[in-house]
Amino acid sequence: MNIVLLGSGNVATQLGRAFKLAGQDIVQVWSRNIENARELADNLAAIAISDFDYLDRKADLYIISVKDEAINELAKELKVSDKLIVHTSGSTGMDMLEGSSSKFGVLYPLQTFSKSQMVDFRQIPFAIEGNTPEVASTIRAIADRLSERVVELSSEQRKALHIAAVFACNFSNHLYALSQELLKEQNLDFDLLRPLISETAAKVQSNDPHKMQTGPASRGDQETVEAHIELLKNNPEMQNLYQQLSQSIVNLQERSKG
Repeated sequence: MNIVLLGSGNVATQLGRAFKLAGQDIVQVWSRNIENARELADNLAAIAISDFDYLDRKADLYIISVKDEAINELAKELKVSDKLIVHTSGSTGMDMLEGSSSKFGVLYPLQTFSKSQMVDFRQIPFAIEGNTPEVASTIRAIADRLSERVVELSSEQRKALHIAAVFACNFSNHLYALSQELLKEQNLDFDLLRPLISETAAKVQSNDPHKMQTGPASRGDQETVEAHIELLKNNPEMQNLYQQLSQSIVNLQERSKG
């Protein structure tokens, strides 16, 4: 299968490597910045382009992996009649590709990526969607070459999955960063928290996250909650966040009882 990658960022880089390892040919890498395109293309034995006049229009698959706000504009420029086009966004509807081809869909890998960190794609869930059942079947077959966990979702389901991923990954990492700030104020090392973070993450791999909830808010220890709030009085933003999250824990527990 011949593939054209449109984009040169983290997702495009990791997908390109994964397809290459799976025996697929990356024939071109497109980016508006030709230097970025060349950097990735060199690693994939592909041709770098920044102008659609040089686009290979005989490829089997065109993967749009750019910022969400650029997908629709890029799709309008692309237009490859009956060739398969997919985007890799979690929150962008499949309809953003309508008009670019008669065959279009979504190939969304649910993972956080960086160019330097290698990942095992066999364990990464892929959410797919196609504009027809036949196209969805084709995209599934493509995803199966990379992953053991492929699910077909509607655009709305995929958006919900993406929001859940933001809570589970992006927000959690932000809380790690805030924790690091608190520790720095007392000349403490973030390494002290790493075993706790690892154990918490390990628990939810095989248990219901709600049932694994611990901490003062979870056990109704209002005295400790108030003491923490007082300790954060010089940081109103973090204090407010602590209060909101603690109340959210209580609210979720109440809902689960009802």
